[in-house]
Amino acid sequence: MNKLVKEIEARLQGISTTPYLDALFFVEAYERQQKEITSCDVDDFVKRIQKKEPVSKIVGERGFWALDFKVTKDVLDPRSDSETIIESVLSYFKDKEAPLSILDIGTGSGCLLISLLYEYKNAKGIGVDISDKALQIAKENGLDYNASFFKKDLFSKDFINDLPVFDVIVSNPPYIPTKEIENLEENVRYYDPLLALDGGIDGLDAYRSLAHSLKHLLTPGGKIFFEIGKGQEKSVIALMKDKGYTLLEERKDLAGIIRVLVFSFEGK
Repeated sequence: MNKLVKEIEARLQGISTTPYLDALFFVEAYERQQKEITSCDVDDFVKRIQKKEPVSKIVGERGFWALDFKVTKDVLDPRSDSETIIESVLSYFKDKEAPLSILDIGTGSGCLLISLLYEYKNAKGIGVDISDKALQIAKENGLDYNASFFKKDLFSKDFINDLPVFDVIVSNPPYIPTKEIENLEENVRYYDPLLALDGGIDGLDAYRSLAHSLKHLLTPGGKIFFEIGKGQEKSVIALMKDKGYTLLEERKDLAGIIRVLVFSFEGK
């Protein structure tokens, strides 16, 4: 294995900014999937890396929190920034035996919901997404967990219809302003679905819509955990407070950027 990793690493010099890690991830993924690596596989891998395709999309899986998730071009690549949501939920709901009910809006691969269900063994959850292809991936990832996945449009007036109330609501919605999409790194711009990126003119469309609906989906004592983009905290806090929500916390990611906002709703 070490010899093969070094050989692939050498071929990735000048192509990848992390040649060793890319080579290691590639080889380990094939081993986990019990596949034999051929010279054609290596050639294809190098060509796709040259085109800036993420390693995760090439091998079809990405590690997140404590699990590996199947990923395709139809779902947002799970990123370590989003693990801040898991950490936040764990800090507010400390009893891991609690039978929590969890809603994940814009579930994509299902990584947020499934990671929480991994931590809370007695919990159950629902993941919703507008993409049929994303929902299929989430269902495959969630086979071993008490998770259900449904097609829902968070911008629809009937979004809350047929949904119960939840103790925990998490969401990593699209939050990139439309005009900034073209400036994203190629591995994001070309290989993550636009639906999961484009947050409208100012990046806040999803938060505006959810601010209207989420108050109807919370149990007493329930909490909302939003992932946000860099510098969006003031705007999201303002629009949520305008709808009667209470800000509980601004939580930073490992880079020191405010990444997660936690809200409750005590109104009627």
